[in-house]
Amino acid sequence: MTAITEHSVVTLHFTIKLKDGSIADSTYNLGKPAQFVIGDGNISENFEQHLIGLTTGDKRAIELAAKDAFGLPNPDNIQYMDRAKFVGDAEVEVGTIMAFSAPDGAEVPGIITAIAGDSVTVDFNHPLAGQDVIFEVEILSVE
Repeated sequence: MTAITEHSVVTLHFTIKLKDGSIADSTYNLGKPAQFVIGDGNISENFEQHLIGLTTGDKRAIELAAKDAFGLPNPDNIQYMDRAKFVGDAEVEVGTIMAFSAPDGAEVPGIITAIAGDSVTVDFNHPLAGQDVIFEVEILSVE
């Protein structure tokens, strides 16, 4: 059996749990596993180190501190926008997650965290930024 090393193509199922045991995300719900290459920058280096050496069929629960998972909240990722920019059918209320266009044209999700008069505060930090998490992984294949 092939063990995970640098540059391995890994296919796995994962469930992300918060410290209180609630599930934040899971590939099992979609019935579609995740696939990535070790070292391609898609996951944190710390998380990759926990996967090195695992083989097909292995299951692990990996605890990651916030800084090693989705990072810590960055104040630069909080933007203040003019309410007039929110037009059409879009509901502008606290807690709404909306897609915004980044300067490079990519879509970026942001959550509305406050509305004060004509100013809308949008947080572009990852929703799990600042959270310690537990990744439960099941390795499906290693190439």
